[in-house]
Amino acid sequence: MRQFLTIASNAFMELVRQPVYLLLMTCSSVISVFLAAVPYFGFGEDPKLVKDSTLAVMLLSGLFGAVLNASASVAHEIRSGTALAVLAKPVGRAQFLLAKYLGLAAALTVLTYVNALSALLASRMAFDAYGDADTWALGIFCGMVALGYAAAGFSNYFLRRPFVANAVLAVLVTVTLAFVVIVNFTKSTNRFGQAPNEVDWRLVPAAILILFALLVLAGLALACSTRFEMIPTLAICTGVFLFGLMSDYLFGRRAEPVWMASLQAELNNSELTERQQRLLKEIAAKYDQNKDGTLDLAEQNGLSADDKQRLTQAGLGGRWWASVVYTVVPNWQLFWLADALEGKNKIPWSYVGRAFGYVVGYLGASLALGLLLFEERELS
Repeated sequence: MRQFLTIASNAFMELVRQPVYLLLMTCSSVISVFLAAVPYFGFGEDPKLVKDSTLAVMLLSGLFGAVLNASASVAHEIRSGTALAVLAKPVGRAQFLLAKYLGLAAALTVLTYVNALSALLASRMAFDAYGDADTWALGIFCGMVALGYAAAGFSNYFLRRPFVANAVLAVLVTVTLAFVVIVNFTKSTNRFGQAPNEVDWRLVPAAILILFALLVLAGLALACSTRFEMIPTLAICTGVFLFGLMSDYLFGRRAEPVWMASLQAELNNSELTERQQRLLKEIAAKYDQNKDGTLDLAEQNGLSADDKQRLTQAGLGGRWWASVVYTVVPNWQLFWLADALEGKNKIPWSYVGRAFGYVVGYLGASLALGLLLFEERELS
């Protein structure tokens, strides 16, 4: 366990020493807060636009951070021979890979924490056509970030300490202080000054879900980096990310049994054979009691096992290949719940718990694949 934690802590420190990590952390946090100071023509939906934009910045910055850091953590060490030197000691490949992932996950957690604080500040600073930009909060936040850079520069010049790692630590501290100061010691109003702006704490579970998505993506990037360099890993992860965003449309509706979809749309499907259309019309006439062309939840539950078996035997129970691909490709829509924050709605913590179970299962599969690829990798 001591060797495992040593490798994980070294991996974390190596990642936070990367200039690209500091650049991602600084740019994403400043951009998130700056989005709340820009006037929009959102017809009263300006705060919603700001929240959605900050969550998107958090997700995209984490995407690049996961891929770049995974490549720097594994692929670079394999190429430079560092991995061979570590594995020459009594350290197994599974222990090495899992420790690298733990360090990568810790780095992504720190990055998401800073972005989450920026998103919470942006939710407080957001204004509509009847409000004004909170320039005081923007100035305090940017000043605190600059103070962090100044402290890192001071320690680098006078104490000969590494600039990037100290800058990451300093920005982490100063952003937290900026959040505390702005929330507790400044005031901002909207709607002609009649209502004070408040932090939208509903973004906390949304940010945690985005962190879950980044952890899954980091597992895939780590598995790819055992065989590929940074550019191929980035291309593969970007492809998986795009397919995962469209997973429901591309594969989900094809994997779904016909009785879970719109019967009217399926009856007009030119790909169905005459026998399938005849059977579908028969089932629709039998169970569609309100004759609206769809089977609601009560009508779906009313389908007998024999009729489901008949539809499945006729090829209407969902395509097997779509079901396989839909299971293998991670569905990022499970983690992107910005639309669930519409109005006064909240993301239930029970859903966050179920999403964590999905993350654990998918990470187990992706890390097992990465270990399989890493076991047969020649390191010399």
